Amino acid sequence: MTAQEQATLLRHAAALGIALTPHDCERLLGLLDALEEANASFNLTAIRNRDEMLVKHLVDSLSVRPYLAGSRIADVGTGAGFPGLPLAIVEPQRHFTLIEGTGKKARFVARTAERLGLGNVEVVHARAEQYRPEARFDTVVARAVASLADLARVAGHLCAPGGRLLAMKGRRPDEELAALPRGVEVRAVHRLEPPGLDAERHLVELSPPRTATGTPQRHRGTP
Repeated sequence: MTAQEQATLLRHAAALGIALTPHDCERLLGLLDALEEANASFNLTAIRNRDEMLVKHLVDSLSVRPYLAGSRIADVGTGAGFPGLPLAIVEPQRHFTLIEGTGKKARFVARTAERLGLGNVEVVHARAEQYRPEARFDTVVARAVASLADLARVAGHLCAPGGRLLAMKGRRPDEELAALPRGVEVRAVHRLEPPGLDAERHLVELSPPRTATGTPQRHRGTP
C-alpha cells in the first residue's frame, strides 16, 4: 500500500459519501494485493494494472453501497469477490454471502476473506439457481453476471419477501428491461458515477415475482 494509493482511495470513497478508516484502507488495498498475487498463478481478472483495479474493482463496487437494504446481503456470481468483499469491508454490521460457481474463484474469495479478517462474510461454492439458503436475503446484488431476465430467473428465489435484486450494468440496458418476464417489477434504474471511472454505469433495481404464498406482482414496465 502506497501513500498515493491510499490518498486516491480516500478521495474516491469520499466522493461516494464513504469515510474510510485507516483499517478500511488497509483491508481494501490488501484485497488488491491478494488479487495481484493470485493472478500470477491463475487468471482471476483480465485487469492487471493496479491503478485500474483500484477504480474498476474497488471504487466501482463501493458505488452501490447506498442502494443496499437490510442486514443480509447476497452477491451472486461474485467472481474474485466483487462487489461483495469491498462492501463487506465498509459495512461490517451487515452479513454478506458471496456465491460463486467456479471452484478456484470461490476458494480464492474464502481465503481472502479469512486473510482480511472479515467475519461477516460467508462464501458459498454453488450455482445461484441451485442454492437454497436457510434464510433468504434482503438484497441480492450481481455485477455483470447475466441478462436481467436470467438474473431474475436464477436468483429471484434468493430474495426475502420485500427484498430486491440489484443488477450492476454498464450502459442503460433498455433492451433487457423490455424483455423482463411478467411478474418482475422494475423499481428504479439509477445512473452511477464512480469517481475515476470514465465509463457508463447503471444499477437496475428489481423486485422479483412473489412466491406462491404471495400475490404475483405485475410488471409495470421501465421507468
